[in-house]
Amino acid sequence: MTDRSYHVPAGGLPGQDQLTTGRAVFTESYAIIPRGVLSDIVLSALPHWTGARFWVLARPLSGFAETFSQYIAQIAPGGGSDRPETEAGVEAALFVVGGTITLRVAGKTHEMEPGGFAYLPPDIDWSLHNKGDEVATFHWIRKRYQMVHGVEVPEVIIANERDIAPTPMPDCDGAWATTRFVDPMDLRHDMQITIVTLQPGASIPFEETHVMEHGLYVLQGKGVYRLNQDWVEVEAGDFMWLRAFCPQGCYAGGPEPFRYLLYKDVNRHMKV
Repeated sequence: MTDRSYHVPAGGLPGQDQLTTGRAVFTESYAIIPRGVLSDIVLSALPHWTGARFWVLARPLSGFAETFSQYIAQIAPGGGSDRPETEAGVEAALFVVGGTITLRVAGKTHEMEPGGFAYLPPDIDWSLHNKGDEVATFHWIRKRYQMVHGVEVPEVIIANERDIAPTPMPDCDGAWATTRFVDPMDLRHDMQITIVTLQPGASIPFEETHVMEHGLYVLQGKGVYRLNQDWVEVEAGDFMWLRAFCPQGCYAGGPEPFRYLLYKDVNRHMKV
């Protein structure tokens, strides 16, 4: 596929002539953070970062989604951090959507461009800087790693989606496919980050209802999502936050593929 693209938030602030009412919604089973919400007024700053700003899309909330946090990070030229993670036991995944970042981890340096993915195991030293001439934008997903006796901690993964052939879903003639950065049967991993692609007119043709929480960021295109009892229209730059067991399905619309970055928690017993 050569027509992939990656939405990058524009930031800024809306004008005084814009209507206040938009598409943002927070329900008992899902939340929608539309692209227009990601203005400068909702930005966060984090310790040990310079030239950096963060939109927090998801955070653990008791009674809602509880396993992960997800940010969109924008790093100005010359910015970055030598101590990006401040909590012990936290793993991370990075996905670049704009500019170039320089990631140093496990004694190696990696230049990562749009489509670039990194998995960072818990308690590993890493640093990240923008040594380029333009703002770099990436998603940063954080999760407390669930150790299991007799199961090893995963190693670092550095990849780019352009080098990975999407896996078609069964019985759909390639209209629905998943780009996987991690083998789904690798039980060392307790989360998976994938890219789901639906060609125009394709669908997820049933209401998935399952134990996994989701964070879905629309990278490209538009679609209509079934969330619990509602149909919601979404477009590139929108974020969906789904509680476990929220029924879900979708149709892709528009002239280009509908693609989203997907988080889910996997491969562990339920805490009782």
